[in-house]
Amino acid sequence: MNIQMCDLKGQYLKIKEEINTAIQDVIDSTAFIKGKEVDQFQDELASYLGVKHVIGCANGTDALQIALMALDLKPGDEVITPDFTFIATVEVVALLGMTPILVDVDPSNFTIDIQKLEEAITPKTKAIIPVHLFGQCANMDEIMRVAKKHNLYVIEDTAQALGADYYHADGRTSKAGTIGTIGTTSFFPSKNLGCYGDGGALFTNDDALAAEIRSIANHGMKVRYHHDRIGVNSRLDTIQAAILRVKLKYLDSYNEARIEAANAYDCLFNSCPSVVTPARVKWGNHIFHQYTLKLVNADRDKLQKKLAEQGIPTMVYYPIPLHKQKAFEPYRESNLGRSFKVSDMLASSVLSLPMHTELTDEIVKFIANSVIQSIKD
Repeated sequence: MNIQMCDLKGQYLKIKEEINTAIQDVIDSTAFIKGKEVDQFQDELASYLGVKHVIGCANGTDALQIALMALDLKPGDEVITPDFTFIATVEVVALLGMTPILVDVDPSNFTIDIQKLEEAITPKTKAIIPVHLFGQCANMDEIMRVAKKHNLYVIEDTAQALGADYYHADGRTSKAGTIGTIGTTSFFPSKNLGCYGDGGALFTNDDALAAEIRSIANHGMKVRYHHDRIGVNSRLDTIQAAILRVKLKYLDSYNEARIEAANAYDCLFNSCPSVVTPARVKWGNHIFHQYTLKLVNADRDKLQKKLAEQGIPTMVYYPIPLHKQKAFEPYRESNLGRSFKVSDMLASSVLSLPMHTELTDEIVKFIANSVIQSIKD
């Protein structure tokens, strides 16, 4: 079997004609920057998400940076993020001269621990960046409660959960990324909605904030050559927008295929005590950007090696928590006395298996049985 962590080619071949036509149309138009497909995609994604404004940008990291700039946060302001996530979430905070404050995560669903979040708030705290990790939402009702209580902004990092549903306690349903002050996402090729290069976007229901985001992403301009503030150059190019327009039509079916594969994995691992399958939270669905196991009394390195020998790729997201990264050393004093025992535990025990839209029952069964047998051996 040719098993891949993410089968982008197999996915492409099913929509090849639509994708090729969309790309060719852009080439024929020669409108490579700010072509009509960019506005069309932004409108279509806004309609899908049920949000007033979607603003495309160059990548997911830029989206986070632009969000912080649009909120006019200042150097020294504290921004709270989970410790167990990709560094981009913290990187942009530090890059803008703010102070990243890390908190531990929930041991079952890996999203930010609400109690630890509230304990970390100080008079300098200005914003929270919850991460919807591996395809599942953080507890946004509780996060918004805390934010309202302390008058804080909320920037949702939705790079791994675009299309996921959030179930509010009052019965409403929202799409991930549309609940906080600003939502951000990445269209990196392996994401649930991925383009064929780099891309990102921001979401908001605030008209004034949307105008500020557009300005910042375009060199601080609202009127051509009138620079009202210092901005950046961060655009979603037309070819990528055209590709995303095609793929957006299939996003729900892509997510359903991932869920189906995850459920099949779950059943196969049901009788293996060394494997803890991904938890499902009550406040939302899981769309499985990653299918991440926790291993109990099993040698992860040995298991990875055995699986590789059988042609099964695996990944560890994330092997080093942010609080232990060298880049975080300047901020250790601001985070003294805080426990990260869950992040440390996860870093040493998690393992992500192949997860994508092209997984077959045969492949899932082969992978799961190989994991179980390799642990026994």
